[in-house]
Amino acid sequence: MSLKELIPGRLGFGTAPLGNMFRAIPEEEVSATLEAAWDQGVRFYDTAPFYGAGLAELRLGELLSQKPRDSFVLASKVGRVILDEPEPGARDLGEKGGLFEHGRPNAMLHEWTADATERSIEGSLKRLGVDRLDIVWVHDIAQDFHGDLWLNKFEEARTGAFRVLSRLRDEGVIKAWGLGVNRVEPIELTLDLDEPQPDGFLLAGRYTLLDHARPLERLLPKAQEQGVGMVVGGPYSSGVLAGGTHFEYQDAPPEVVERVRRIKEITARHGVSVKAAALQFSLAHPVAVAAVPGATKPGRIAEDIAALHEDVPAAFWTDLRASGLVSPAAPLPNGA
Repeated sequence: MSLKELIPGRLGFGTAPLGNMFRAIPEEEVSATLEAAWDQGVRFYDTAPFYGAGLAELRLGELLSQKPRDSFVLASKVGRVILDEPEPGARDLGEKGGLFEHGRPNAMLHEWTADATERSIEGSLKRLGVDRLDIVWVHDIAQDFHGDLWLNKFEEARTGAFRVLSRLRDEGVIKAWGLGVNRVEPIELTLDLDEPQPDGFLLAGRYTLLDHARPLERLLPKAQEQGVGMVVGGPYSSGVLAGGTHFEYQDAPPEVVERVRRIKEITARHGVSVKAAALQFSLAHPVAVAAVPGATKPGRIAEDIAALHEDVPAAFWTDLRASGLVSPAAPLPNGA
């Protein structure tokens, strides 16, 4: 099943922040945010064992386990098996060190073998309190976590997770699978394989108003040719496009701050919110099926929905293009 047929609506809920990313979030704040998303019609949820060592799945499960299973679409990820014992030392998360330092202390097995894939799915189902996943992403087999060893991890996933998920899809246990990564190269490599193909991919932070040139070169044309869909993760570039200070999960560097300032100048001139510009840009590519911004406050859900439906004049996109802030190859909303 294609992602477009499977995913309801163009706006989902990304649960990475619910794993206590950057800060410890009170349970009542989490519950209020999830209830706000549900009450305002969000029916696509994306999570992962990695987010707070299972914390995000547990918190999401508090909501979804009480809802009719056919009333929502649920995606989680494989590549980390959460263990019962605590992590013996500091976590090694490559470039993302400290990202979930406020999450659960449980140790994680970082493995993409067939056995680990089965164990990862079992653990997710238990934490979420549901009987099945709709979409499973192969998580983080890329340079940002593994450096020069990323191809070794990719091969482990190709012979392990890819084959398990293809079988589960063929058996009807899951409806779709793909990669969930922060880099384009693993997806490009996967689409080149002469093996069972993924149904889509979750690309986080790489197709945003701030950072989009690289996937336009090869990945998105190939995905469009093969009929593979994209879920846009991190459409606000880790928050810097939504009033925050993070880019790529770290403090935004001066050049990014300056680029955001220039974008804000143009949005102000046209009376457009930055969130609307960011969200609508990411969804304008024909391959984009949905976006999954994260949130930890109930009010953010209403903001995201408003941004999705905001009337953005064509002159804004023309001005943005003329400023050199978007790639000439990037499709813009309404054919601008």
